[in-house]
Parts: sequence; structure tokens; C-alpha cells
Amino acid sequence: MSRPDVQSGRGAPENRTPTRFNLPAREADGDWLDARDEVDGAAAPTRTSVTVETPRTIITRNTSPDIGFDRSINAYRGCEHGCIYCFARPTHAYHDLSPGLDFETKLFAKPDAAKLLRAELAKPGYSPRPIAMGTNTDPYQPIEAKWRITRSIVEVLKETKHPFTITTKSDRVLRDLDLLAPLAAEGLVSVAISITSLTPDISRTLEPRAPAARKRLAAVKALAAAGVPVGVAIAPVVPGITDHEVERIVAAAAEAGARGTFFLPVRLPFEVAPLFRAWLDEHFPDRAHKVMNIIRQLRGGKDNDPNWFTRMQGFGPWAQLMRARFDAAVRKHGLNTDKRPLRTDLFRPPQGPQLSLF
Repeated sequence: MSRPDVQSGRGAPENRTPTRFNLPAREADGDWLDARDEVDGAAAPTRTSVTVETPRTIITRNTSPDIGFDRSINAYRGCEHGCIYCFARPTHAYHDLSPGLDFETKLFAKPDAAKLLRAELAKPGYSPRPIAMGTNTDPYQPIEAKWRITRSIVEVLKETKHPFTITTKSDRVLRDLDLLAPLAAEGLVSVAISITSLTPDISRTLEPRAPAARKRLAAVKALAAAGVPVGVAIAPVVPGITDHEVERIVAAAAEAGARGTFFLPVRLPFEVAPLFRAWLDEHFPDRAHKVMNIIRQLRGGKDNDPNWFTRMQGFGPWAQLMRARFDAAVRKHGLNTDKRPLRTDLFRPPQGPQLSLF
């Protein structure tokens, strides 16, 4: 039975009060759906707010053995796309906010990101390795159109010839194609477009404010045509909901010009699991029990597996079947054969107030 508190255009079906942390934050701003009631007479939706965050550093380091990068940048906290499965949702509890609707509507922006990046890249002894963008929240979510923080970061990386990767669910990445194309020509950037489903009815509830799959595929095609190495991330695969589309997505990626693709089974850490179960009950009550049973089989009998390596792959018969189907599709379409690493030898530290003598 449909819940009366479910909001159209939002991913999480509820807003649970966080209990793990107790930190304050607020500052209002609007978004592109907030004026919907003025346009078509619809009921006013939950407003989106943006809090300015002033961190002391912008590069986040990690030593995880199952992640292919050791540093990343996130221009924003929270994400308007509202993907119900997002493993970053629990980070909002650090701010005493809910990983549910708060994660989608109470966002944080870091307008000093480019300045902080410049300072960190200028430190003596800095050794360049690819910086990953979009690993926690999407760098091209709708508020990027106004704040342009991601673009300012890319401008610094272009100036210093620093390698980086972008992962996004948005065709808004094409707005920065003027920067990305010349960087790609020097072997300094690659892009992964995340496509979870090609079925509009599924996408509208699974990731309600992300651009449609056809727009993402068009972005893949445009990036490839401009010479930007681009791949497709089938992330996550939700058994019983989207797993039947794996072969179709691989085929569509190849047709659009993607060089490669990868997949990740759905992960449900901390507060994501109860939110995901509530979402299943709302949108797929006929198969909710089946979906959770398969997920638990992938995760050793639990909703989530936090262990190295298996958290990214799953294990057991369902994981093996998923991998076999994916590998067969990749071989059929000739993907994942061109794996050139990004260059680090071109890096030059940013200039300080005193110009270089050479």
C-alpha cells in the first residue's frame, strides 16, 4: 500500500532522524524543482538548501586495498539525484542530518575547493597520482549549474596538468567539454558515466533526479567523439530490479563509443538498508522479499558486507552468475581492451605569487 508521506521526485520514501552523531548546519538556497508549484500549480515540494562548507583541505586520502585510487575530491556533500541505493547517504549522519530526504535536500557546497586544491598541489614534495572525482557524491548534480565548483577544480587540474577521473550520472559533464577534450589529448583525464537502468519507469524511482539514460548515453557518444576516454559504470546492479538489463547496457555502451565498462552489486551500508527496504515496499511490493533475499545471498546472509574486496564483488552463486553474464557481454562487444593509464609525468605545481624564472 502506498505511503501518504512519499514525495514525488524524491528517492528516499522517508526521513529517519539520525542517532549516531550530533552536529548542526543550515543555510537556504533553491533548486530547479522548488518553483514547481508556481509553474504548474502542483503542491510545493520539499525545498533544497545549500550550506557553505569551509574545509581546511580538499583532497581526501584513502588506503583501501580494493579501490583503484588513493585520493579523491568531492565538491559537494549530499546529492540532489536522490538515488535510493547511494552508499554515501550515511555520511549525512555526521552532520546530525538524516541519510533519507535530508541527504537529497540539505546539501553542502565547498566554494573554496579550487583555492584549497591549488595550495595542496603547491606543497613541496607533492607527488601526483590520479585524483578521483564523483566517488562519494556527483560532481555534476544540478547545483553545479549555479555553483560551478567542479569546473573550477577542473580548471586548476588543467593548469597544473594533473591527471584525474570523473564519475557521474549526468550529461552536465558536457558543459566542461572545452576543458576535458584538450586534457584527454594529453592523457590526463578519463570519464565514467553511470547507467543503472535503461527502463524509464525504473529510473524514475531508483534515481529520480538524475538525467534519463538516453541523455547519459548521448553524453558517452559526445565524449567519445571529442576524444575523451569514456566508460560506462553499471553501478549498482540491483538483483530482481535491474540485473536483467546488464547485457543491454553493455551493448548500448559499446554502440555509444565507450571504451570499457564495469559493474558493482548494490551495497546497503548503515542507514541505506532500511531506506532501501522501505523503497522496495513502496515501489516493488510484489518482489521486495525476493530482492532482499538475493542481496543477502550476495552478502553472506546480511544486508551488507563491509569487508575488503567482497564488498565490491559479492560472493556465492548469484555473484558468480552476474560476473559470468557481464564478462560474456563484454567479450561479445569487444570492450575493456584499451586500458591506457593516465599520465603523471606532465604535472607542474601551480605558480605562486612570484613567477618562475624559467
